Amino acid sequence: MDLTLPALQRSAQEMRIDIVKMLHAAGSGHPGGSLSLIDILTVLMTRYVKRTPENVEDPDRHRMVLSKGHGVPALYAVLAKLGVIPHEELLTLRHVDSRLQGHPHNGSLFAAEASTGSLGQGLSIAQGMAMTAKLDSKEYKVYCVMGDGETQEGQVWEALLSAPMYKLDNLIVVLDYNKGQIDGPTNDIVNLEPLADKLRAFNWDVQEIDGHDFEAIDGALANAQGYGGRPHFIIAHTVKGKGVSFMEHPTEWHGKAPNDEQAAAALKELEATLN
Repeated sequence: MDLTLPALQRSAQEMRIDIVKMLHAAGSGHPGGSLSLIDILTVLMTRYVKRTPENVEDPDRHRMVLSKGHGVPALYAVLAKLGVIPHEELLTLRHVDSRLQGHPHNGSLFAAEASTGSLGQGLSIAQGMAMTAKLDSKEYKVYCVMGDGETQEGQVWEALLSAPMYKLDNLIVVLDYNKGQIDGPTNDIVNLEPLADKLRAFNWDVQEIDGHDFEAIDGALANAQGYGGRPHFIIAHTVKGKGVSFMEHPTEWHGKAPNDEQAAAALKELEATLN
């Protein structure tokens, strides 16, 4: 697979097509947060986690916990692109007995790393993995990809408080900050701002980027590879439903699959970007 940034940007568009097809076939799911997330996951999983079919169960592999489990169609699309799962399996999303459940299920698909979906728990799981690496003197990194809606939860803030205390500089969090959750605009429900200032006050290393700028994503992840005694937090500003014009921003697309007409329109728009 070509890992240059222009090639990865094209791959992300191809995977947006996969996401729309998956959700349409399933008749349910979460397009908004999957489409906002795919650019981040594309760079993260290919250039930093470096997931391959061969290293899925390697005890020294880098880990990635998808805390915002409803965005898992994006993860499945990346795993298929990397050859970890068959591409044709994508259309079994949310089917009975499929490995590709509507939220990551580690018992069905080991490559999912952790079972998530009860939002707000993924950061605690990732912190435990990072602490294990430290205790075992292992060099692997632990990444946690979160959503802004779940960041309102108390368990998240307990982890944000405690990770710096344990000097977990092998823990890298990326927030898919798309400003929306199922009930509406995130900051109309529980305002997270000033988020960067709060995280810095808790002694996190903090960066803010455009979560759809591939150079910015890659640069932030590269900067977070250093040690220095502090965990890393990347606030990635994104657009819910990115790539499909009529899905961009409205929270109604948080958890609604496209019908036949909408899927056809979305696919036509996305395919046009590949010509």
